[in-house]
Amino acid sequence: MGVAFRNVDVDPSAPVERWPYEAIVTVIERGTLEDWLILIRAITADPWGPVARQVEDYLSYEQPYGVGPLLTRAIARARRQAEATERALVAEEVGQLVEQSGLSLTEFASRMGTSVSRLSTYRSGRVTPSAALMTRMRRVSRSQPR
Repeated sequence: MGVAFRNVDVDPSAPVERWPYEAIVTVIERGTLEDWLILIRAITADPWGPVARQVEDYLSYEQPYGVGPLLTRAIARARRQAEATERALVAEEVGQLVEQSGLSLTEFASRMGTSVSRLSTYRSGRVTPSAALMTRMRRVSRSQPR
């Protein structure tokens, strides 16, 4: 770590998630690329977590030249990647529920109260079903004899 914390009681080797807000601000304002990468790794690991929220809070009232846009893009990219992963997991679960039900796509869609084309958008991940629809799919899948 290239930055020294002044007036902040924190161990620089401690996980960044445990740093106080002032330490994160210090890294943003006076850090080096190596220091900013520590923040970016924490943001990538938890895009809506405490580090991302603290960086986002700071960037809401300050936009330090160079690092401000870098961190803004890092947060946006981490969130897009997390959402894509989540969408893929939901699509995978939908496919598993259809398969576990033993029903044809047409029968499964009908019992869900939707069309085959809409069900296909859920299975492909193009559209993410609501929590209520996921609950309905789970119920339809469980209600079928194996």
